[in-house]
Amino acid sequence: MKLEDFPKDIRPFIIPNHDGDLIYRCLGCDLECGIEKLLYTCPDCGQVLMIHDLNWERLKKISGEVWRRIFDYRKMLTIPALKGIYLYHEFLGPVIPLDAVIYLGEGHTPIIEANDYLQKKTDVRFYFKNDGQNPSASFKDRGMASALSYISFLVKKGVVSDILAVCASTGDTSAAAALYASFLQPHVKSAVLLPHKKVTPQQLSQPLGSGAAVFEIPGVFDDCMKIVEMLSENYSVALLNSKNAWRILGQESYSYEIAQAFEYNMEEKVVVLPIGNAGNITAVISGFLKFYETGVIDSLPKILGVQSEHANPVYRYYLEPDAANRKFVPMVVKSSVAQAAMIGNPVSMPRVIHLVDRYNRKSGRQNVFFVEVSEQSIMDWSLLANRNGHIACTHGGESLAGLVTAREQNIVDGNEVVIVDSTAHALKFSGFQDMYFSQSFPEEFKITPAPGLVNTPIYIHPSDLAKVPASGNPLQGNDLKHFVKRTAEEIAKNLGLKKVTKA
Repeated sequence: MKLEDFPKDIRPFIIPNHDGDLIYRCLGCDLECGIEKLLYTCPDCGQVLMIHDLNWERLKKISGEVWRRIFDYRKMLTIPALKGIYLYHEFLGPVIPLDAVIYLGEGHTPIIEANDYLQKKTDVRFYFKNDGQNPSASFKDRGMASALSYISFLVKKGVVSDILAVCASTGDTSAAAALYASFLQPHVKSAVLLPHKKVTPQQLSQPLGSGAAVFEIPGVFDDCMKIVEMLSENYSVALLNSKNAWRILGQESYSYEIAQAFEYNMEEKVVVLPIGNAGNITAVISGFLKFYETGVIDSLPKILGVQSEHANPVYRYYLEPDAANRKFVPMVVKSSVAQAAMIGNPVSMPRVIHLVDRYNRKSGRQNVFFVEVSEQSIMDWSLLANRNGHIACTHGGESLAGLVTAREQNIVDGNEVVIVDSTAHALKFSGFQDMYFSQSFPEEFKITPAPGLVNTPIYIHPSDLAKVPASGNPLQGNDLKHFVKRTAEEIAKNLGLKKVTKA
């Protein structure tokens, strides 16, 4: 749709004006720093940063009704920079010029309603938001589109050049970082640190295929993160983990898309997310707050954070009802099928504490909840979801298991509508499905396959067949006819098919 075809009253707003005034603000000491250089933690106290728009009030001068029309009409544009997460440019990166935006097809992932069977099974109406349909097959692309667009902006301004982007990862972050960094070659190169043998082969193949330098480190993600932090503090590198505030900013788009998909009606809605490094849940909370404060939405949805009992430091923190007595204690994680969430010391924990408190106060009630689930339930619900038309990863299974737990605990009401986050594509974690079906899970996972969910190939070779086809040696004539007939009969017998009576 061409600009001159838009309604006159919103035409001036369709193309962003880039009139934001962004700064870093420390969550610990409130120090404010400019965004002209790469910065990840406060130079004074070492606490994590968040990005604030000093010109934020300008957004409130536009009514919520007009904002809704701007976003809805903007979707009709064919400008690539505004087709992804930067459809919500004013709320995400209002200083980033459109020619610096990196768009690889991220964002606007489908929201798929569960079938009748699953909704009856969970006793609630729910949808999966399939973030595995992003370019690198996970939600991490949202944050990387933001972080690398910012770096692209600095490169175009001549502020930086020859950037080495680094990250620690359990798989998805490295795939997204390497993909988006490769788009900016030769100005940007990437290196990723992975815990040795704790990343699926599918995930490992992605950064390798994108040309990143891949280093495998003994230990778990938390150990990799410490090394990456050391590198970012002592060498000229760009950190791409969620400690990077631009990552969080990009992931806020998840909230905006949900709001738009439900025509900005967030009344009696629940959003369920796995926690992991806590970047995504803080981004989603922050996004809904921004839309609420500017009148784009009239109510704040309930937020449900889910953790496996093998990696649940955030859940443990909120077990204490009195905020004054809460103390965050990092933990040693155990093996989990929700591999990307196997993090005992989330770097975004300070953001969680800050934003959960603010979200609850804005809601006028407790509106953020946390539950833990077993490894068994994660696998079972993941498989059950995929048997009913979805492509949920194990983290999507973790979210669905969390919804079921929350429904049992009456945290989620039967009248509410739930959006369940499936953070990555099921194919990334197909190895866990293979272990489930072959009943070969190591003991530490504490998973016993349910016979009704196990599915394995059935080899059909009728014993009376003397000849069968082979590669380079096909059957012909009567031999082929006999092979087809006997094999079809065996398959029909196995499936219990009834033969059609010919007239």
